[in-house]
Amino acid sequence: MEARKGSPNGDSHSEEWDHATWFFARGVGLLTSAEILAGVSEAKETLDTRVDVPRTTASLTGKIALEEHFALPDAADAAYNDQPTPDFRLQMLDIGDRRIAEMDRGGVEVCILSHTAPGVQGIPHVSEAIAAARRWNDYLVQQIARYPKRLKGFAALPMQDPEAAARELTRCVKELGFCGALVNGFSQVGTSDSAVFYDLPQYRHFWATVHELDVPFYLHPRSTLATRQQAYEGHEWIARSPWGFAVETSIHALRLMGSGLFDEFPKLQIILGHLGEGLPFGKWRVDNRIIKRKLATKAKRSRSQYLRENFYITTSCNFRTQALTDVMLEVGSDRVLYSVDYPYEFMDEASNWFENRSKVHGAPRSRYGPSLVDWPNTS
Repeated sequence: MEARKGSPNGDSHSEEWDHATWFFARGVGLLTSAEILAGVSEAKETLDTRVDVPRTTASLTGKIALEEHFALPDAADAAYNDQPTPDFRLQMLDIGDRRIAEMDRGGVEVCILSHTAPGVQGIPHVSEAIAAARRWNDYLVQQIARYPKRLKGFAALPMQDPEAAARELTRCVKELGFCGALVNGFSQVGTSDSAVFYDLPQYRHFWATVHELDVPFYLHPRSTLATRQQAYEGHEWIARSPWGFAVETSIHALRLMGSGLFDEFPKLQIILGHLGEGLPFGKWRVDNRIIKRKLATKAKRSRSQYLRENFYITTSCNFRTQALTDVMLEVGSDRVLYSVDYPYEFMDEASNWFENRSKVHGAPRSRYGPSLVDWPNTS
């Protein structure tokens, strides 16, 4: 987007510039403008017309939300559920008018749907995982067909079998029109207490397929309670979304970086939710300790470089302005994308936080939390 007077890319920081619109224009449409999300070209024309001119009063519409979950009726009981109410179950199962109405309330033009955790990753029996992934993806594409301009899909993949996962991703992208894949962390393979991560050598062919298809891979968290970890014993809440989700996913991302994966496949793009699972805040120390202690990894570059070049970060379920500012300063605004994490979070709550304008000092607070604040040039 062209720099304007009063914009964070221009010569001044006019109070009249709508910072939320600027961030939206730089970030939310990025995956479509970069053409790394298949199947959202129809929404791109709408986005282009809506984000070019700064607004000061109108609600931002045309958002693309990338981490929005559903569950199949026969898989809902096994799904992660930190809000076990009948209404929440209905929200998770619904891929129809109710979900579209929630999107409208939050100014979301397109949702990219994915099966909630643990999903296929929680099925230890390999053949069952392969069958479930195909069935779930077929179900999702049927639901998307009812609202083709509003809903898109991320594939569920049977990572228990890397070759099968590569075949299913290819089918979902080329035949079903999915935008890429969302995988719920490590996979249980063979036994329920196992944990297999995707930096291992047997996954290199799978990553070659992702690289060739040129689609993003969303690395989503899952509870670490599936495996025995003494640090969480007696405190299961720590292992879940308040903390353990970020720990599990950030470790997985660091393993991918340290394995040399992105040196071998430099076009790979991984998406992390929740403002980066803590990695933007901690990346300097990680690199500093590796250098000073001469710690051996297979990576040719720093973790900071990989995070800036091979990862996108979404706002899902982390509506904290100070944290967003840190992420933008660390990786750049063009690496940050909008998401909600529905139905675990509410569409209107995310939108109210994101769109609420404020000044650096004395920023008003609403029941949704802090407003966006001014930030320096991060381009």
